[in-house]
Amino acid sequence: MEPHDAPDLSAFKLAFRRHAAGVAVVTGRTAEGVPVGFTATSLASLAAVPPLATFNMARISTAWPAVEHTDHVIIHLLGARNRALADRLSGPHDARFAGDHWVPGPHDLPLLTDVPAWMLGRIVERVRVADNAVVVVQIEDGGLGDEDAALLYHERRYLTPGELAAE
Repeated sequence: MEPHDAPDLSAFKLAFRRHAAGVAVVTGRTAEGVPVGFTATSLASLAAVPPLATFNMARISTAWPAVEHTDHVIIHLLGARNRALADRLSGPHDARFAGDHWVPGPHDLPLLTDVPAWMLGRIVERVRVADNAVVVVQIEDGGLGDEDAALLYHERRYLTPGELAAE
């Protein structure tokens, strides 16, 4: 490739579409108290002691101002039964919190109901990388719901491990 040629990023994009990832939802509130949330497939455990996790997000996201200016978020791990919830939280912003699928949780943050697990995280670092950010949270609290098969995101679809294996 010549130095002036733009790189072909199609292989990068296609490769990550083929990389199945667990689906989480991160919720918070704006400075005005409006609930915000977004789906994240970048959630990762960083350390057990102290309990740290990370997620990535675009700084152009409508949820970024809330994450940038708050101390806490709630991370929800989604299961197979939460496919419609994943669609809702990745859909139109004005419909994400319409309905009874959430309640006020710790720090009055939106706590999604009927999820396999949730964790309250105190933001300890925001690392800006290009137009994105890596957010590091220390887990302070959490809870478990009913067990469920993992919800995965693969090839632009939500699937369960069994559905993925059948393909």
